[in-house]
Amino acid sequence: MYELVHLAGGTYYIQSPAKIGLIKLGGSEVCLIDSGNDKEAGRKVKKILDANAWHLTAIYNTHSNADHIGGNKYLQSNTGCRIFAPGAECCFTNYPVLEPSFLYGGFPMKELRHKFLMAQASNAEYLTPDTLPEGFSMIDLPGHFFNMAGFRTPDDVIFLADCLSSRETLDKYRITFIYDVGAYINTLETVKTLKARLFVPSHADITEDISSLAQLNIDRVNENAGIIAEICASTVSFESLLARLFQIFGLEMNYEQYVLVGSTVRSYLSWLKDIGRISAGFEGNILMWRKGD
Repeated sequence: MYELVHLAGGTYYIQSPAKIGLIKLGGSEVCLIDSGNDKEAGRKVKKILDANAWHLTAIYNTHSNADHIGGNKYLQSNTGCRIFAPGAECCFTNYPVLEPSFLYGGFPMKELRHKFLMAQASNAEYLTPDTLPEGFSMIDLPGHFFNMAGFRTPDDVIFLADCLSSRETLDKYRITFIYDVGAYINTLETVKTLKARLFVPSHADITEDISSLAQLNIDRVNENAGIIAEICASTVSFESLLARLFQIFGLEMNYEQYVLVGSTVRSYLSWLKDIGRISAGFEGNILMWRKGD
């Protein structure tokens, strides 16, 4: 873990729970794509920088989930690097309590205020195409989170962030985090058409062809949507539906799973309602979900 791996030209990645991109910019200057999951990840990245006499100029965050921005504060404090994040992700990076607050739907209890869901705050600036190094391009990848972005490096390597999961992850957890289901499917349809020298998903193997994995992720989304719609064939509350899904998928409930899977299921319900596959209404002051009218 935390080995530096050469991909092509000046493009590298650091093996970690969420892959960290490292790109040489010229001379001793380098930038990162994401920074790892916590302060300790930042320390390990700094060791790599020091061992190669590299100067970190910037971190380009794909999105604001804690496992992608957790090393920001340590690295910024110790190198003076700038940090850029796209759209709403910039707000979450500057104010990380927004992540558990958003997931929970209110002020998060102490069991949710930890590094897995809430990174340390760093000083981020808005990411725009003109803030990127020469030869880089930004790829909009909405769906998993608010304004997630990927990057194509000058060596034609695309870092795809969390826009898809490995087959192993899909088989193990069955339902992975999604903020906007419709946007997520559209993003994956676009990713299927991309061509590059290499693709670097944050949580899947590096590959020359991403299309089959993108299609697998689309298929799993549609499968999960079908299961949720089928449960709604009998009028059901959100809590009962969530418990039923955990039973079907063989998952065990805890605080983190409740907010992560729960938020995702709410997103599925919104999407299914918007496209007319299910409907909703209040019964006894409880929001109930049912088969589409």
